[in-house]
Amino acid sequence: MTIKDRIEKSYRVRDGYWFAPKRFGMGAVPVTWQGWLATIIYVALLFACVRLLPGIAAKLAVGVPLTIGFMVIAARKTDGGWHWRWGFKK
Repeated sequence: MTIKDRIEKSYRVRDGYWFAPKRFGMGAVPVTWQGWLATIIYVALLFACVRLLPGIAAKLAVGVPLTIGFMVIAARKTDGGWHWRWGFKK
């Protein structure tokens, strides 16, 4: 199996999942349109929060729960869950 084949296989997910686990470290990568849409919406809302809300307290009061919410959704929709990884599975 070539490196290209291994990379393509690592970004395939089962039905119902939106994110694939990262190959190195902890976290996920969006691989379906739903995952990309969730990521784009999160980034747009966070950007609006930072640009439009006055004061650091208001930005944190909206930004922190928004980030935690996105992380929960991403973790639940990641095929294989979140844990530390270091490269391809053998």
